[in-house]
Parts: sequence; structure tokens; C-alpha cells
Amino acid sequence: MKERKSWKNWIMFMMVMGVVFSFQSCGEDSVEDTIEEVEKEETDNEKEEEEKKETDDGRVEGVDYFLPNIDLSHWKVTLPIGNPTEVEPPAIKDYATNETVLPFMYNDSTDGSLVFYSYPDATTTNTKYSRTELREQMVPGSNNTNWTFPDGAYMKGTLAIDDITKDASGDYHRVIIMQIHGRLTNEQRNLIGQSDNNAPPILKIYWEDGEVRVKSKELKDPSATDTEILKTDAWDDDDGVNFKEHVDFDKFTLEVKVSDGKMEITLNDDETLTYDGDDFDRWNIFENYFKAGNYFQSEDEGSYAKVKYYELTISHD
Repeated sequence: MKERKSWKNWIMFMMVMGVVFSFQSCGEDSVEDTIEEVEKEETDNEKEEEEKKETDDGRVEGVDYFLPNIDLSHWKVTLPIGNPTEVEPPAIKDYATNETVLPFMYNDSTDGSLVFYSYPDATTTNTKYSRTELREQMVPGSNNTNWTFPDGAYMKGTLAIDDITKDASGDYHRVIIMQIHGRLTNEQRNLIGQSDNNAPPILKIYWEDGEVRVKSKELKDPSATDTEILKTDAWDDDDGVNFKEHVDFDKFTLEVKVSDGKMEITLNDDETLTYDGDDFDRWNIFENYFKAGNYFQSEDEGSYAKVKYYELTISHD
């Protein structure tokens, strides 16, 4: 037994020495080359794995879910139920577990979007249509702090129409996806004897049958006084204009930038509509706030729309 064990030990020793000798015979440069090749192979494998997991827009596949890139700290949401129902910060941050909000604003974990679902039901003051729409609040929980054009403001959103019904003529219903809404200060409201702080929306961006349509306001009487232009009926809708690109049901990006007497709207970093002139110089008198989501433009029974937002950001100079 002792001789058999010694024999086995001798074989193992010779095998180890053979491996050592082979490394020595390769030389130092060969060993380094071998190490570099191994490291390169590992790096290539890691890159290949990363490329395999990454989608075109940089999102990572192979995980259980995706979340929208949206901070709701400075937004409240209006729902198409109640009188209507509104949820402000900080409660809006728990929308994913809020049973009242969930039917109308919820995550689609398959593509990382925040879905806004609306249908004809409850309406807000001065309107006839329902909405599931965010309203900017510069001070969370309060509507009383807003911005003017000279202050400067910027909003950017990436979105898509997920689903929308058609009317009796076979055309898709319309939906407003972004707005800049005017607001009277308390002093302006009292000056013209109005019961609320409502002022006209200087910007409405529609999705209409696969196109993005922009509408603004213009003064009926350019010679109206600063007091007279505070009234909603001093302003009229402009003719509106469509971007050349058809977005259909694809994802697209909108940017809205305002400054002193000027408003710019850009679609997909490619085409920009610019508004300025006397009417926009006069608009500097109003406070404003951003809106985004699904302001559904139909009263038809059984109609609805679903709008997906993937990203939404706002900033102020």
C-alpha cells in the first residue's frame, strides 16, 4: 500500500512540473500575451452581453419591468370623475397604489410609460370635455404661484397615442396632449370683476388623426387696453397649424420654450414653430402654467383615449 501511494504522488509531482516547465518555456512575453488575450476575450464577452441587453433607446431588456422617467413632485392630476376629482402632491406620488387614480393614470411596465386614460364624464369649470391631465404646481399643493413669459419656462415630453376611438364619420377623435394655460392674479381677477382666476390658454397642442396640431390665441382688437385684454372674450383662436411630420401612433418628442414675448414649439428636434409679435408682447401680462396628459375632445358615448408619456420635464430660467 505504501509503494502504491508513493507511485501516485510521483505521477502527480511530474504532472505539476510539466505544467510549470511549459509556462517557463513560453517565456515572459508569451505569458503576458496569453493574459492579454484572456482579458480581451472577457471584455468582448461583456460588451456583447451589454449590446444584447440594450434596446435602441438605451433601455435594458431582460428585467421584470420599466418605469416612466417622470417626477410628479410639481404636478397635480385631474381625473374624469367626481366634480372632478384632483390629486395633488405629495399624494400623487403614490398613484401606483391609489385605487382612485389607478383606472386613469397608471404605469405600463412593458415599455416604461405613464398612461393617461380618459372618457366623457366629469368636466372642469369653463369646459365641456373630460380629462386625465397634469397641471403644473411650482409650489407643490398650490395653484397660486405661476410664471410669466418674461420669467421663461420650458417643457419637454416624449409620448405616444396608445389607443383612441373614432367618430361616426370614421375619423379618430381629437385629444389635447399639452397646454400652456393663462391665469389671472387675484388683483387682475378683482379688477375685471371675474369670479375666478381663469384666463385663456395661449397654447393647445392636439393629436388629430396622426398629426400634431398647434393652436394659439390672438387679440380681437389690437388696440384693447391692458385691462380689457384680461378678459377671455378679448382673445380669439388662431387658425392653427400642423407640423409636417405625421407621428401616427409612434413615439414622438415635443419641446415648448417660452421667453419674453415669444413661444417656440419643436417636434422631434426637427421642425420648430415660432410665435412672437404684438399679441405675444401683450401676453406678458398673464401668469401661466403647463399642462400635459389627456384632455379628450369628445362627448360621444363609448369614446375614450389612452395617451402614453415616457418622459416629462419642466424647468424655469
